[in-house]
Amino acid sequence: MQVRPLGDRVLVKLVEEEQRTQSGIYIPDTAKDKPQTGLVVAVGDGEDVKVKNGQRVLFAKFAGTEIKIDNVEHLILSSDDILAVVE
Repeated sequence: MQVRPLGDRVLVKLVEEEQRTQSGIYIPDTAKDKPQTGLVVAVGDGEDVKVKNGQRVLFAKFAGTEIKIDNVEHLILSSDDILAVVE
């Protein structure tokens, strides 16, 4: 299935955080926070979009709409919800 965002929206594939601490303790799923970083998969055709496909981005904690594409978690975000590009 292909999803093409409209306007100033961006489709982001969620990037899972490290599943254990630096000391080696595994973190259970119930204690994990929602990821705040992701990989840009598709970009809408709006004029205000400042990111490109393939960039890793940091976004607001409760931003976007969650969807599953081929059993992989994605978010559709407004470009205003993207806080930074991670380099």
